[in-house]
Amino acid sequence: MDLRQLRYFVAVATTKNFTRAAEQMHIAQPPLSRQIQLLEEELGVVLIQRDSRPLRLTEAGRAFYEQSLQVLHRVEQMKTGARQVGRNQRQSVSIAYVASTLYGGLPMLIRMFRKRYPDTDVNLVDLSSVHQISELKSGRIDIGFGRIRTRDASVSRVVLREERLVVALPPSSPLASTNERILLKELAGQRLIVFPKEPRPSYADHVLSLIHDQDIQLSEVHEVRELQAALGLVASEMGVCIIPAAARARTDLVYRVIEDERATSPIILSHRLNDDSWYIAAIKELIVEMYAQNPPWLDMETNAFPSSLSKEALAARVDEKSRPRSSSKKKQTD
Repeated sequence: MDLRQLRYFVAVATTKNFTRAAEQMHIAQPPLSRQIQLLEEELGVVLIQRDSRPLRLTEAGRAFYEQSLQVLHRVEQMKTGARQVGRNQRQSVSIAYVASTLYGGLPMLIRMFRKRYPDTDVNLVDLSSVHQISELKSGRIDIGFGRIRTRDASVSRVVLREERLVVALPPSSPLASTNERILLKELAGQRLIVFPKEPRPSYADHVLSLIHDQDIQLSEVHEVRELQAALGLVASEMGVCIIPAAARARTDLVYRVIEDERATSPIILSHRLNDDSWYIAAIKELIVEMYAQNPPWLDMETNAFPSSLSKEALAARVDEKSRPRSSSKKKQTD
């Protein structure tokens, strides 16, 4: 097996056609088909169902396709890295995020990363949780911070924390007369504003499933593209909105934590499976350090820590809080 065979196979898997793949790779079709056949013989499995139109991958073919993409992307990373070192150029890492993570730890994390690794450029990409998976697999991004749980064998995911959800209310709402916790059923008859409108599935579907699971009847569901638009409509007394606790940024609204153990939203770190790039370990190490600094958005009332990385971070945080501090040392916050 060699890289040429992997590239031929990926071209066929992508185009779903031997002729187009041959044109894409600037090779005649017979030798391309022969290389795919040799690859299958070496593996001892059929990768492509040739009797279907368009061509389809077998289950083994799909798994091999995902792994081939990772190998080819890693090879390109190696080539780029070598060229950068040879030319004394800067390295770069592409990090995708969903907008709501900007209200939690992401800005602080990026600041810490840039300070620790000043010779590495950070490219931030606003991308939905679903699109992050496909962009990771294609190699267009290196790390993703999202909120939707997905299953993909080629992507590794770590739930950094479970963030409680809160209801954002206009001060004029009868539900805004107290800051106590609120039951979801108290939203019956309300006009609920959800985000994002697309792509789906998304955080909006997670919120709606919480409502539907309790058979709560709303007067209307209004979809908007982004969090800021949703909160703007709440401030305009156009409805109420369920948001992650860290997004309680507007001071002209009332926020009530939802009294339901399921009413949480995960912060998920994703990267390609078996990707041993240095920046992944670096990001995880910085997350532990960041949690240990006890930032204000990480209050225990609205956060839970299910993963081993999160628990390590939480332990570091508790240890940091227990240490005696010099009165002249200023605590870093985000």
